[in-house]
Amino acid sequence: MSQDRVFATYHIETPYDLEYAAKVMAGEQSTGTFIAVPGETEELKDKFSAKVVSIEELEVVSTPTLPGSQPPKGSNESISYHRGKVVLSFPLHNFGPSIPNLLATVAGNLYELREFSGLRLMDLELPHAFMEKYPGPKFGIEGTRKLANVYNRPFIGTIVKPSIGLTPDDLRGVVRDLALAGIDFIKDDELNANPPYAPLKDRVKAVMEEIERVADKTGKKVMYAFNITDDIDQLERNHETVVKAGGNCVMVGINSVGLAGVAHLRKYSEVPIHGHRNQWGAMTRCPQLGMEFTAYQKMCRLAGVDHLHCNAIDSKFYESNESVIKSVKDCITPMFDGYTVMPVLSSGQWAGTAPDSYSSMETIDVMHLAGGGIIGHPGGSEAGVKSMIQGWEAAVSGVPLHEYAKTHFELAQAIEKFGK
Repeated sequence: MSQDRVFATYHIETPYDLEYAAKVMAGEQSTGTFIAVPGETEELKDKFSAKVVSIEELEVVSTPTLPGSQPPKGSNESISYHRGKVVLSFPLHNFGPSIPNLLATVAGNLYELREFSGLRLMDLELPHAFMEKYPGPKFGIEGTRKLANVYNRPFIGTIVKPSIGLTPDDLRGVVRDLALAGIDFIKDDELNANPPYAPLKDRVKAVMEEIERVADKTGKKVMYAFNITDDIDQLERNHETVVKAGGNCVMVGINSVGLAGVAHLRKYSEVPIHGHRNQWGAMTRCPQLGMEFTAYQKMCRLAGVDHLHCNAIDSKFYESNESVIKSVKDCITPMFDGYTVMPVLSSGQWAGTAPDSYSSMETIDVMHLAGGGIIGHPGGSEAGVKSMIQGWEAAVSGVPLHEYAKTHFELAQAIEKFGK
């Protein structure tokens, strides 16, 4: 790949010829205007314009996906909309190795162009100059495993529920029970950051006192991801609050603080950054608009998250299992020969989702989070954690879940409770 250009792949839908539409994209995001202007020399355009690398026609449809497209003048009533795969390349010297300016280039005004009734950023190929500026995940998969001392299986974790409303004293009991249950990982809900009823500093104090107390007893220190999402100037203070109390993970809403906010946090973070992608659905749910996770996760890794949410098999959300599987594989595929990030599976999970997850994703390098699947287990949280581990043991060993459950009581209880 050229080290002086960025390559961006798009899926487009347009009432125009695909070649013309691709040229409109390239011009809009580099040197072009709708008419020639003084100073727009051929030399300048040759040096700074985006280039159309390739065009692949996919299909033709009769109805536009998105409103607002403007067909060519003189078109008759039976307009055809062409869908295709387009690859553009942009000179790196237009914007430099900067994530915010990269976004303005590859995902800026394109979405508003009248020539398109659909446009989606599918993938990015970035030159090494970005690696030199953005060091990527500080801990990643291996660093997270080392810090939590969890090897040869997925991380088993949960989310504090109720999402909001628990006081720090209420939270103490929840964390104590989960820590004693032998869980690997607990995270705040994305809705609960620094609210007046349970300020972050008070939650951190309560949680870490319980985690340290249990660790003294069991030798296992749970990893807890405190949600420190806030205004940029508050992020560092929130991070410091967690680290000073002995905390070992922070969580941030990637789309709330922006990729530049994540990169800012990465500069001083002393613990893994758990990346939550809330608001992601608005960016991706329409298949002809927004962004594919393949492109998104590359920028998240570049910014420095160590863990990244990917939904899960048979979850409560709209995303297909095929999309989830691809997302997980994207996260663990090396970028710049590294930059791997721990995929996080959550939503509607229990021990019984482990076999399908493993057979389709072909990895144990995941965080498998279950709320009701652990806390709602009929044998309590400890049995819930055991059932999750047993589900993965069955998956990895290739033993059918019901067969493995014959000699593993907690798994059998989980199947009886959740398998219906």
